[in-house]
Amino acid sequence: MKKRNIILFVLIVVFSDRLSGQIKYPITKKVEAEDIYWNVSVKDPYRWLENDRSEETADWVKMQRQLTNSFLGKIPFRQKIHDRLTHLWNYPSMTVPYKKHRLFFYTKIEKLQNQSVLYATDDLKNQGWMVLDPNKLSKDGTVALTETALSDDEKYLVYSIARAGSDWNEICVKDIKTGQLLPDHLYWVKYSSIAWYKNGFFYSAFDRPIQTKVLTASSEYHKVFFHKLGDRQSDDRLVVENREAPKRLFDAAISEDKRFFILSQEEAGSGNALSVKSLKNGVSIVISRDFDSQFAFIDDEGDDLYFLTNYKAPCFRLIKVNCNHPAEKDWQTIIPEQKEVLQSCQVVNHCFVCLYMKDAHSEISLYDHNGVFKSEIKLPGIGTVNAISGKKDENWVCYSYTSMNTPVKIFRYDFQTEKSTLYFQSPAAFNPDEFVVEQVFCPGKNGTKIPVFLLYKKGIKKDSNNPTLLYGYGGFDISLTPSFSVKNIVWAENGGIYAMACLRGGGEYGESWHEAGMKMHKQNVFDDCISVAEYLIKEKYTIPQKLALMGGSNGGLLVGAVVNQRPDLFRAAIPQVGVMDMLRYNKFTIGWSWAGDYGTAEESKAMFHYLYQYSPYYNIKQGIKYPAILATTADHDDRVVPAHTFKYIARMQELNTGENPTLVRIETNAGHGAGKPVSKMIDEATDVWSFLFYFLKGKI
Repeated sequence: MKKRNIILFVLIVVFSDRLSGQIKYPITKKVEAEDIYWNVSVKDPYRWLENDRSEETADWVKMQRQLTNSFLGKIPFRQKIHDRLTHLWNYPSMTVPYKKHRLFFYTKIEKLQNQSVLYATDDLKNQGWMVLDPNKLSKDGTVALTETALSDDEKYLVYSIARAGSDWNEICVKDIKTGQLLPDHLYWVKYSSIAWYKNGFFYSAFDRPIQTKVLTASSEYHKVFFHKLGDRQSDDRLVVENREAPKRLFDAAISEDKRFFILSQEEAGSGNALSVKSLKNGVSIVISRDFDSQFAFIDDEGDDLYFLTNYKAPCFRLIKVNCNHPAEKDWQTIIPEQKEVLQSCQVVNHCFVCLYMKDAHSEISLYDHNGVFKSEIKLPGIGTVNAISGKKDENWVCYSYTSMNTPVKIFRYDFQTEKSTLYFQSPAAFNPDEFVVEQVFCPGKNGTKIPVFLLYKKGIKKDSNNPTLLYGYGGFDISLTPSFSVKNIVWAENGGIYAMACLRGGGEYGESWHEAGMKMHKQNVFDDCISVAEYLIKEKYTIPQKLALMGGSNGGLLVGAVVNQRPDLFRAAIPQVGVMDMLRYNKFTIGWSWAGDYGTAEESKAMFHYLYQYSPYYNIKQGIKYPAILATTADHDDRVVPAHTFKYIARMQELNTGENPTLVRIETNAGHGAGKPVSKMIDEATDVWSFLFYFLKGKI
C-alpha cells in the first residue's frame, strides 16, 4: 500500500477562536426533589429528567441535540474525519467458526454492512450459505443477532434478536433448509441463553413490563421456561422461578451430550450459585449455594463433571466433581491456580485448551486430561484471543487473535503437527507496521503496578506535545486487553497517543484485583486513573492541555468522578453511557445487580457517605473550570438509563463557570452499545474524534 500521511488538523489554531467563549445553554428547570439517607438530606433538582418518555424531557433532549450539533458542525475537519473512518471501516471481518453437530457456523460482516451475517457450512474450505441476515430485519440496521442454538436434527435454527440496542430480546425459529420462519416468536426475553433439548428449548424471561416503563422499570422475577416447538408462548412450561428472590437472574444450559441440565443463578454478588441435574435419573447436585465465587460448567465424562472456578483460587482453577461424591472434600483440582488468570477452558482432542491472561494479554496453554502441561500455542504478539472453538474428538482447534494494530486473524491449530496456520485475515486499508503497540507499568499508590497499553505512530517523540487519550474502566471483574479498533487507528495516524489503563476493579489479575476496586475501595480505581494520567505527563508523552479521558458505562462513572476530583489534569473528557447518580442507580432496570461492586446508599450509613462523596452527579461544584465535556448516551439504553447522563449534564451546565463547553450527544434507536450498526458507530466516532482533536490541538 502506498504510504499516506493523513494530516487533517493543521487549521485548528486558525479556527479555535470561532468556538471559544461561554456557550448559552438551554434553560433546564429545577424541581423540589429530596431524599433522606441516614438523616442526611440530598437534593435532586433534575429528578424530572428520569422520566425520559415525557414531553418535557423530549423537548430538553431536542434542545440539547440542537446545541451539540451546532457546535460540532462548526468544526472544520469533521467531514474529513468521517470520510477517513468510513474508508478504514470498509473491510470484511468474521468470527471463529463453531461446530454444531455436522455444521459449522460463523458470522461475517462485508465491509460497511451494519450487522454481521450468519453463515453455515459443512466444510471450512467453503464459505457455505447464508442462514440469517439481520440487515434485512430493519431499514436502519438497528436489529442485531444476539444468540443462536441448533436443533438436534440440524433442521431448525433458534435465534434471538435485539432491537435498537435494547437488552430486551425476541426469540425466533427458522427452518435452515427452506429459510422459512416458524410461527414461534417469543417476547420479553432478557439476559438469556438458548439451550435446545429434544423438541424445544430452555430460555429466560421476565413478565411483560408496563408499556410506559419498558426501558426503565426495575427488572425483577426472572424465570426459566421451556418452549416446545409449535406451542404458543403462553403455554410454555415454567421450569425455574423464586418468588422470594425477585432480584435473581437464572440461566439454563444443557451439556453437549444432553445428559445434564445446568442452572446458574446470580444476584448482586461477584459469583453465582450453580447446580447440575441429571436428565437421565433426575438427581440434582448443588455445586455452589452462595454468590461469592464463580463456577462455570466445562465438560462431563462418565460420572465426572469439570468446572472452572475462582473458589479458593482468585485466579481460577479447573476442578473435577464426581456425581456420586459431590461434597467439597471430594473435589479434585485438575489444573491448579497459577499466577496468570485462567479465563476459559475447553476440551479439544481430549485435552484441556486453556486461555490465560498474563499482564492483561492472552496466552494459550494445552494440558492433558490429567492436568499435566503439554505445550503452549504461540501467539503473534501482545494481543487478545477473543474466541476458541473445537470439539472433544477432533484434532484441531480454531482461535482468533487481535491487537491494537492488528485486525482479527483466525488461526487453525493442528494437534498432530503442533502448528498454527492462518485461516482468515481481515484486510484493512492501513499499514500496521507504521504503528507501535507498547505496554508500560505505571506506579500507583501503595506500590500498585498498573498495566497501560499504548498505541501510537512510529516516530512519536516524548516531547510533551502529543494529543493523548486515556481510556479506562476498572470494575465488575472486566478486563481491558489489547484489541483492534478502526477508531484508534485514525486517532494514532494523526499524531494521537491512545493509552488504555488496566485499573483495579477489573479482572486483569484475578478476584483480588477486582476486590481492590469494589465498594469501599472504589476510590482505588480513581486513584489508579489519576496515577496513569500523571505518569503520562511525567514521562513527557503529553501535558494536561493535550490530555483527554474517556470511558463507557462503569468507565463513564470513572470519567465523571476523576474529572470532578482532578479537573486540572485534563483538557477534555468523554463520559460514555455513564453511571452518574450513585445514590439512585439501583432503582432502574438491572441496576440492582451492580450493588455487589458499588454497594447501595440504603445498606449502611458508611456506604451512603462513601457513594455520596464520589458520585459524579452530586459532586459538581460551582467556580471550577472543568475540561471540555462531551457526554454520550442513547434513547434506548435500558442498561444504564439515559437519565444518569441527562441529570449530570444539566448540573454541569448549571455550575460550570469555565469557557469549556459541556455538551451531550444523544443517539436515537440505540442502546448501551451492543448491536450498534456500523453507520452509527462511524457517526459517533466522527463526533467524538472531532471534539477531542479540536480541543487537544487547539489554542493552549
